[in-house]
Amino acid sequence: MTAARWYRARRRGLTSLTIAASGLLALLIGVAFAVLLWAISDANSSTSARRASRNALVAAGTMEQLVLDIETGQRGYVITRREEFLQPWQEARAQLAAESRRFTGTATSPGQRRAAEQITRGVGSLLNDYSVPLVEAVRRGDPAASGLATTLEGKRRVDALRARFDRYVSNERDQLAAREDAAGANSRRAVIAAGVGLTASTALVAAFTVLQHRAVVRPVRGVSDAAQRLAAGDLGVRTTPSKVAEIEALGTSFNTMAAALRDSRRHIMESVQAVHRRTARDLHDGAQQRLVSLMIGLRLARELVPDTERTTVELLDQSIAEAQTAIDELRSLASGIYPLVLTVKGLAAAVQDLASRCPIPTVVDDKCDRRISSAVESNAYFVVAEAVTNAVKHAQASRIDVCLELTTDVLRIRVADDGIGGVDEATPGTGLTGLVDRVAAFDGTLTIDSPRGGGTSVQVRIPIPPDAPDGPEAPGTGPIDR
Repeated sequence: MTAARWYRARRRGLTSLTIAASGLLALLIGVAFAVLLWAISDANSSTSARRASRNALVAAGTMEQLVLDIETGQRGYVITRREEFLQPWQEARAQLAAESRRFTGTATSPGQRRAAEQITRGVGSLLNDYSVPLVEAVRRGDPAASGLATTLEGKRRVDALRARFDRYVSNERDQLAAREDAAGANSRRAVIAAGVGLTASTALVAAFTVLQHRAVVRPVRGVSDAAQRLAAGDLGVRTTPSKVAEIEALGTSFNTMAAALRDSRRHIMESVQAVHRRTARDLHDGAQQRLVSLMIGLRLARELVPDTERTTVELLDQSIAEAQTAIDELRSLASGIYPLVLTVKGLAAAVQDLASRCPIPTVVDDKCDRRISSAVESNAYFVVAEAVTNAVKHAQASRIDVCLELTTDVLRIRVADDGIGGVDEATPGTGLTGLVDRVAAFDGTLTIDSPRGGGTSVQVRIPIPPDAPDGPEAPGTGPIDR
């Protein structure tokens, strides 16, 4: 399983992601700083080594100069036998012990220390074994002190010491050059390592920023947009799942709340429709039937009264007319609450009946070939009724077209007029807010096309669940018995 699949297969907590990214960033920064500290330490060590090498070279030069002073002083004294030529010799002899210690103490490596000790012993031997006895012999007047053998011995000793000094200085310079080369290489490696660490840290920060945007900012923004749509009445809005545990919990809670609100509103509307059906049935079976019976009784009474009783006849005729008016008004009231034809024959027949009673010519295009649940039928009918009523009241139209189309999984409704247009969902007094709420309660959508002067078209789309029962007596949606 790749890392991407592993990430997609799990819900990662925002805290764990932050800790992991912060830990990796801290590790990279720590490594970069460690490399920089190592480079600084190495540079300091190289500087100290160069300083020590310079001190060793200075000490070697001073020691070599003492050897030259010893040799020059003794030769001048041997040749001239004058004491003033011994002054450099005596000064060099006095400084030799201290300079020897400094010379061996400034050696920068064990090999150089051994070489410095050998040179020191050679210089001591030159002074004590050769130069001092030679000066003493000259002072005693020994003729052998000025002999060729003695002179060659001194030259041999000085040449051997000079060769050792040359090797010592050459080795020290080689070591200094090697240290400088190593320090330069280490500095370059440190710069490269620091650059790599800085680049990796920058890339990690950028990647974590992108991750936070994708895993946190974008989902939270989506939840915020969904909340605004929910507040506007779109109860069908849902958030997409997130790979971050906290955001996933937030989205799940939001979806649960939206589903609960949708179901609650749907149940309320279904309950209201059931109450409307029961009220309409009660009016039809109760008060309307009693008024019909009363009117029949009044007609029978009218037939029994002779025409000579003009006052009684007029009173009965007036009562019969008022009873008929009451029956018509009650029938109209019951139809407005919940039309009987909707329960008996379904949505298409109810819309046809509505169109026949509309004061504006209304044409119905019926493409419904079956019954659906009474809750959806009643909801769709009142959507059409409200849209037609809006057209009659506000559109100044001369014609209304209603189209009903039922497919396998969706009911489409279109109510169009040729009026003045210029209407949208936010227009006050048009009743469109109620339409939006009705449609949203059943996960439907409502769109309005209403250019000014071009009429208004209200299009509704209501999904039909594949397992939704047909007919007016679907469970939980039929008339409520008394």
